[in-house]
Amino acid sequence: MLFLQNLTYTHPNKDLLFDNINLTINRQDKIALIGNNGAGKSTLLKIMAGVLQPSGGAMQVDTVPYYIPQLFGQYNDITVAQALQIEKRLKALHEILDGNVTEENLTVLNDDWTIEERSMDALIHWGLEALDLHRKMDTLSGGQKTKVFLAGIAIHQPEIVLLDEPSNHLDRAGRELLYEFIASASCTLIVVSHDRKLLNLLDTVCELSKRGITVYGGNYDFYREQKMIESNALDQDIRSKEKALRKARETERETAEKQQKLDARGKKKQEKAGLPTISMNTFRNNAEKSTARMKGVHAEKVDAISQGLNELRKELPDMDKMKLGFDNSTLHKGKILFTANDINYQYGEHLLWKEPLTFQITSGERIALKGLNGSGKTTLINIILGSLEPTSGIASRADNRTVYIDQDYSLIDNNLQVYEQAQRFNDAALQEHEIKTRLTRFLFTKDYWDKPCSALSGGEKMRLMLCCLTISDKTPDIIVLDEPTNNLDIQNIEILTVAVNEYKGTLIVVSHDEYFLEQINVERILELY
Repeated sequence: MLFLQNLTYTHPNKDLLFDNINLTINRQDKIALIGNNGAGKSTLLKIMAGVLQPSGGAMQVDTVPYYIPQLFGQYNDITVAQALQIEKRLKALHEILDGNVTEENLTVLNDDWTIEERSMDALIHWGLEALDLHRKMDTLSGGQKTKVFLAGIAIHQPEIVLLDEPSNHLDRAGRELLYEFIASASCTLIVVSHDRKLLNLLDTVCELSKRGITVYGGNYDFYREQKMIESNALDQDIRSKEKALRKARETERETAEKQQKLDARGKKKQEKAGLPTISMNTFRNNAEKSTARMKGVHAEKVDAISQGLNELRKELPDMDKMKLGFDNSTLHKGKILFTANDINYQYGEHLLWKEPLTFQITSGERIALKGLNGSGKTTLINIILGSLEPTSGIASRADNRTVYIDQDYSLIDNNLQVYEQAQRFNDAALQEHEIKTRLTRFLFTKDYWDKPCSALSGGEKMRLMLCCLTISDKTPDIIVLDEPTNNLDIQNIEILTVAVNEYKGTLIVVSHDEYFLEQINVERILELY
């Protein structure tokens, strides 16, 4: 069991990341830990792993968790065996087999006579058949490093496993193996991930936010349903508050008008009665004081309702504030944009595809481009974009405007400031205040306008890129998304999903994220071999 009580973490610069975190995780629980970027998910996982110490509160755990980090740079200078913490046992085993049967070697081995065989079997299971345990970690790809640590689960057989974005670097085959492990695991799992297919395999969602941890007793789809219910209730509250504000302002105006009429009528009566000036002044002062009191009462009520409304609006999901607003009138559904007739591409003496490719792309289609690493997805994209020509066959392109969005968001110039980047897309000659209004709508307030693009996170770059597309008055005929969700948290994936679903042009997507492909309504698959 793992138990967190009033846990607090403060950065070394004294900034508070989270506080008052309370959570109980029981044996064989399968927990999804989600939250926006910067909420502290990875930090909380490191505290559970014992890598970081909390600033306050307490943590109790009855076993040592097995931790798989998101980044592996700290392991680059050591071997696979050292990263898996099995090097000493392997060395002791081989020395014993060579006849050096010492007390020290027997103690280190601790009767684990199958350590080498078990390690090789685990690596083979994760597709690392030829991997030498003495190979340096820095020679491996990101996906291979992830698989090494996933193999360590079978080697060590821990009771608690902590996983930080485990599917980030995995190809489709690797992800399927990961999903199988998650579904069949009997150990306790705590997973930080933006992979919605993976999250749906977990039994409980824990959302980390400024309010602490909120527990939802179900998988990710259940969590989304609950959030939708909360969102609908929030919308209803906002509408009710807006109605109350209109009513309060109307009552305030009517009361003021009624008071003015009463004051005017009273003044006429006083004048007709021929009251002395001093009495007239007294009546007038009393009337003014009464009017002021009434105005104050209504103003307080209007201010209170208005303040409550603003607080409710702050709780609106960010994606509800962002709209692409493309002019889709120039997009002609069904127009042939690209035709491939028996095309192939040659690298050296080898053709890239076993069979030449023949296909068409028409306006309005949503296409997923799939294939293993090295199957030529990037090459085909470049041929579609016109930056490459096939070695054989014919590629025909209609005049069109294409936007290519890669996982590093290279459309964003890191040498520019945020406002300068937006200005670069200002084909429509928008005024400065209009550009800044668009930036604010995409959550780039004035604190961001002079910030260098190089300092933005992956999610911020994605939002800035979407904002730039709204500033441009040229609606693209084709948008190509190349692994667009790799560096995004769930919130920003949802923002991207909403934005993409507003777009009515042709969409070509390279992604291992099956849930994302489903959400953006991909209707056709081009599989490369």
